[in-house]
Amino acid sequence: MYEQKTKETDADVIEFIENVDNPKKREDAYRLLEIFETASGYQAKMWGASIIGFGSYHYIYPTGHEGDAPLVGFSPRKAKISLYFATGDQARQELLNDFGKHTSGKGCVYINKVDDIDEAVLIKLIHRSISFLQELYPAKPE
Repeated sequence: MYEQKTKETDADVIEFIENVDNPKKREDAYRLLEIFETASGYQAKMWGASIIGFGSYHYIYPTGHEGDAPLVGFSPRKAKISLYFATGDQARQELLNDFGKHTSGKGCVYINKVDDIDEAVLIKLIHRSISFLQELYPAKPE
């Protein structure tokens, strides 16, 4: 049976950020922490060893594979900062057109530094990703 690798942990977010080697990347991580917490309305949690996530949702794919993931998140990696947003949302690309200097993969958007991007567009991306995922995977009443 498949075991999900990236799970929410009890690791300390501030301790993780303090251990980021590059001082500028550490400064950017604190700025992103503030933006993501404010925009998402969720407290930061560590997911796996290196992703700072906000909120969570439970997904089930048509194949039957299921798991939990953060609604949005980021990781201050050595090469670039990874931003995690929902995949499959067509509105994301429109927002990225005005985002600033970045590259994107399937689920990640990569930036060098916060100064390269439009923070107002980042906030819109956070809101859009959360809305998209909550519509796609509504929480089941307990």
